[in-house]
Order: sequence, then structure tokens, then C-alpha cells
Amino acid sequence: MKAEHEFYDASTLEWSPAEGAPGVTERVLSAGGSDAELTRLARWAPGLDTSAAGVIRHAYYEEVYLLEGELEDLTLERTFTAGHFASRPPGMPHGPYRTRTGCVMLETRHPGR
Repeated sequence: MKAEHEFYDASTLEWSPAEGAPGVTERVLSAGGSDAELTRLARWAPGLDTSAAGVIRHAYYEEVYLLEGELEDLTLERTFTAGHFASRPPGMPHGPYRTRTGCVMLETRHPGR
């Protein structure tokens, strides 16, 4: 279960390397006891390309809102920019991705029910 937090200044959190995701740093806003309970800001470095990882699938719900920059979906051959939103149920294929400029996104994960 996620911890309780009242409003706080998230900009005071340090950007930390995201485990298992070279080129991605994160500010974890709240987290529970598993990968499926997480709210974070994720920052992708300019030039990051996830092609080597292939198409992504996971066992949790994921919602992503792009705050800055651009993110190119290599499967869909589309580029998404600030203001675009994705909501993915468990098992939904997505990616791989590339970003030329870098991007920052708000990501929320929660367990499937």
C-alpha cells in the first residue's frame, strides 16, 4: 500500500537513475510494496531508444501523461508531445520508443484487479 502524503514540493526530490532503465531518471512521488504501485516523474534523456527491449507488456495498469518533450512510438510510427495521455491495461503491448529531444512524463501504475 502506498504511504500517505499531503501536498509537498516534488521539485525538492532528487532525480535518481531508474533501475533497469538506462537513460531514464525518476522522481518517485509515491510507491507501494511492488512495481505495480508507483507514481513518478520519469525523465528520458535526449536520444534514448528502447528498440533493443522490443515491445513492452506488464502485469499492471499504467497511465502516462507527457509533460515535456516528445516521444516517438516506433511501432505506431507516431510522435507524441506534451499533453498526450496513455492508459494501458495489463498485458497491452506498447513501444518500443525513441526520443530525440528527451521528455518528462507523469506515470502512475496500479495492480490489475
